[in-house]
Amino acid sequence: MKKCFAVLWSALVLFLHGMALAGDGFVFLASTIGPIDSGVVALLEDSFEKETGIRVRHVGAGTGAALKISQKGQVDLVMVHAKSLEEKFIQEGYGTERIPLMYNDFVLVGPKTDPAVIKGLPSAKAALQAVAAKGSPFISRGDKSGTHVAEMELWGKAGVIPSGSWYKVYEKGNEGNVATLRYADQTGAYTFIDRATYLSIKDQIKLTILVEGDQDLLNFISLIPVNPAKFPKVNAKDAKTFIDWLAAPDKGQRIIRDFGKDRYGSPLFFPNSEAWRKKNP
Repeated sequence: MKKCFAVLWSALVLFLHGMALAGDGFVFLASTIGPIDSGVVALLEDSFEKETGIRVRHVGAGTGAALKISQKGQVDLVMVHAKSLEEKFIQEGYGTERIPLMYNDFVLVGPKTDPAVIKGLPSAKAALQAVAAKGSPFISRGDKSGTHVAEMELWGKAGVIPSGSWYKVYEKGNEGNVATLRYADQTGAYTFIDRATYLSIKDQIKLTILVEGDQDLLNFISLIPVNPAKFPKVNAKDAKTFIDWLAAPDKGQRIIRDFGKDRYGSPLFFPNSEAWRKKNP
C-alpha cells in the first residue's frame, strides 16, 4: 500500500512539474500538510489566480518530504514549518531565504479522563514529563515532518527521550496531522498537534485540548523560494509575485487574518509577514 501511494504521489509531482515547466503563469508549491487540510492554501491560491491570472498548484507533504522534493528542483516554492530543516535547506543552496508568512500554535490533546493529569498545566515541557512518568499512551507522527520535528524539540526541552511501549510512532504518520489525530482518538492516546487541525475535526473526535498557550507551542510557517541559481528552470518571477501578494497586508495577509472566523469563531492562523508586522506593531 505504501509503495502504491509513493508511486502515485511521485507521478503527481512529475505531472505538475511538467506543467510548471511549460512557461510563465504557473507556480508549483510544495506545502506542509496542515495548511492544506485547513483549506487556507486553496483559498490563497484561488484568490491570487483571480487577481493576477497566475495559477498556483500544490503538492502536500510533511516539511521534510516537501524540502526533499524541492532539492530536486521540482517546485518553485515551499511552505514549511521547521526552522532547523529550513535553515539547512538554505545553507545547502537549495533555497534563497526564509520569508515569514503566518503562525498558529500546537496543542497537547488527550482523553478527557486525562490519566497523566496534565490539563491546564502552563508548561508543555512539564506536561510531557508527566505523560512519560505515567507511561500514558502517546502517538507521534514520526515522519520528520514539521510537526514531528517540533514535537521532538519539545521532548528535548523536557529532558525526556520518549521510548517504551507507551510511546508509539504511527505507521501512517506521513499521511498528515488529520490521520494522526484520528488514530490518537481511536486509541485514546495523547498527541501533539496543531490547533488548526484539531479545530477542523474536533466535532468528529473525543480528544480534547489539555495544554495550550505556552510559548514553546508556537508554530511559525515560512515560505522559501527555490534557488534559481541552482535550478534555472524554476519560475522565480511568478513565485516572487505570489510571495509579494501573500505578504501584502491588504491581500494574502488579510485573507489569513480572517480565515476560519466564520466557521470556528476565531482565526486558524495569524498573519506574520514583515509588511504586516510593520503595519500592525
